[in-house]
Amino acid sequence: MAATRLELNLMRLLSRCEALAAERRDPEEWRLEKYVGALEDMLRELKKQSSKPAPELLNEYSRKVDFLKGLLEAEKLSSSTEKALANQFLAPGRTPTTAKERTPATKTVHLQTKARCTGQMRSELLGTVGLVLLLLCWYFTDWPCCLQLPRVTSDEKQSAVELDAVLQHHQDMQEKLAEEMLSLARSLKNNTLAAQNVIKQDNQTLSHSLRMADQNFEKLKDESDRLEQHAKKSVNWLLWIMLIVVCFIFISMILFIRIFPKLK
Repeated sequence: MAATRLELNLMRLLSRCEALAAERRDPEEWRLEKYVGALEDMLRELKKQSSKPAPELLNEYSRKVDFLKGLLEAEKLSSSTEKALANQFLAPGRTPTTAKERTPATKTVHLQTKARCTGQMRSELLGTVGLVLLLLCWYFTDWPCCLQLPRVTSDEKQSAVELDAVLQHHQDMQEKLAEEMLSLARSLKNNTLAAQNVIKQDNQTLSHSLRMADQNFEKLKDESDRLEQHAKKSVNWLLWIMLIVVCFIFISMILFIRIFPKLK
């Protein structure tokens, strides 16, 4: 079935939105958000038409529009961690929008956005680590640090010693927690192995019981067949005996009538 004018306009606008999403945009860029809103309206109108596309194609359009909408919502978040987490839950389109595309444009946009968020997170992390290293260097050494920071005073040295003690205490606590976690892991492993052995033995017992039940069933079936055959044989012999007795009585009555005629 040929595409309607509304479907063609939807495809063109969707391709334009995918191209805008792939570009680096200014925070004040407003066109993509307006375009996505128009896409939602067009998609609703397309679903109401009598000559609407196949359900699979409509689902693909909805999937791409939802992806663009979620992408805009993720860009509005404040921290890069929240943006990366939100991008993880986005589902790009599965098929290309136009015939010129080899891979779906939404999938390419998804990969680019994930890489951008990861780079932002790495930059923030490296900046925080660098600041911490600079402060530690300033506290624990007499290095003036080419920034010409003031030298450490006696109070600051005392604070550095206290900080060292606190760090050592935290390190000891971490080692203790690591040992406890290791002990719990060993205990869990032993319990798991014990449970596995018990389950294995139960399975073996159950298998043996099933085999015995099958054997008993086969034996019972054989005995039932033999009993049925024996009952059939007994019935046959009894039937023949009854027939012989009836025939004998019949013949005897005829002879009795012949021998003793009727009295006059």
